[in-house]
Amino acid sequence: MAVKSRKSTRGKPRGKNKKASRSFRPLAFVRRWLWRTGLALALLAVCVVLLFRVVNPPTTHTIWSESRRLDGVQRTWVDAANIAPVMLRSAVAAEDANFCTHWGFDMDAIRAAIDDGASRGGSTISQQVVKNVYLWQARSYVRKALEALMTPLLEALWPKRRILEVYLNVAEFDEGVFGVDAAARHYFGVSAGALTDRQAALLASVLPNPKEREANRPSAAMNRRAATIMDGAALIAKDGRAACFEN
Repeated sequence: MAVKSRKSTRGKPRGKNKKASRSFRPLAFVRRWLWRTGLALALLAVCVVLLFRVVNPPTTHTIWSESRRLDGVQRTWVDAANIAPVMLRSAVAAEDANFCTHWGFDMDAIRAAIDDGASRGGSTISQQVVKNVYLWQARSYVRKALEALMTPLLEALWPKRRILEVYLNVAEFDEGVFGVDAAARHYFGVSAGALTDRQAALLASVLPNPKEREANRPSAAMNRRAATIMDGAALIAKDGRAACFEN
């Protein structure tokens, strides 16, 4: 009986198969890696922003660095319900009059800042919260790019009242004095809930330059600024621009 001989396949190519057709393509690999990395970073940003919607930020980069430099800071968290409503309105009137109507960027303020040769700020309260809570103070293109990406996310995931509440609790009002309650006690010996219209306006006038302005010893320019803020706070209460953060 004849035995069929088996042809040896050792050393011979098997021809085209699936593995061969899946040849390594560097550009496709890089694209997939970038897409997955971008998706992971986006999910991380969403989680971080959602976290501080319900959890009060324990510190910020500025508070941490100033605490190390000064061996401690004055700071007490206070909910928006325990802040005098006029303080909320004064902060908006001073820093971001269109707070209730924009989506994170006030294009009119940005154009005005550009026309003014960048001698005035165009940042909204939302941008300042992103910078203070999640980023750092030093100016750089990287920080501005991250701020531009995270600000709309903050606006989408946080109510306006929460944005303003966090802003007033992390803002610096004097060297080593952070948050509106610590500032109210530091300057006027009262709680944030007991601030008068003028006291609130004076605190708001400190915000752009807290290390060089004192709310309890205002200059003539600060007094004029405070008067303007008082008028602005009354106006936004009247015309409805405070509706998004008031109960």
